[in-house]
Amino acid sequence: MEQCQIVYEALKKLNISYELIEHPPALTTEEADRYIEGKEGVRTKTLFLCNRKKSAYYLVIMDDAKRLDMKKLGELIDEKGMQFASTEKLMEKMLLPPGVVSLFSILNNTEHDIKICLDKEMLSEKFMSFHANDNSKTVFISTDDMYKFIHLLNYEYSIINL
Repeated sequence: MEQCQIVYEALKKLNISYELIEHPPALTTEEADRYIEGKEGVRTKTLFLCNRKKSAYYLVIMDDAKRLDMKKLGELIDEKGMQFASTEKLMEKMLLPPGVVSLFSILNNTEHDIKICLDKEMLSEKFMSFHANDNSKTVFISTDDMYKFIHLLNYEYSIINL
């Protein structure tokens, strides 16, 4: 089954409504934003990170217009040496290549060992957008349904002020 189908099936099973926009493959958030111009909601970017020892893994979700200060993030979550996880770890943990990571990537995390960090600043918005584990498809869900998705998959999250 295609990765996007896994996302659609999960959303349906969890009773989460969504709006889907299909577009040419987009490797950057700036490129993807051009295809969803005028739609209400936060354009998110999701970063797959790890600590220095590569013993803890994180999905950091934030407004794509923001730049991440890795040192500040490390201080907020009490980790040293935060860095991007390798392409190999991304494939191992979420069965995905770079450029398609989103909140929906946790559907593939069989070890259930990824921590989710949400940037507080974006959470006042009514809708969020994420790739459907495919960079040619953008899914809009309500912010409430984002919380529901995380909860129903038995993940915890932390809200941090990046």
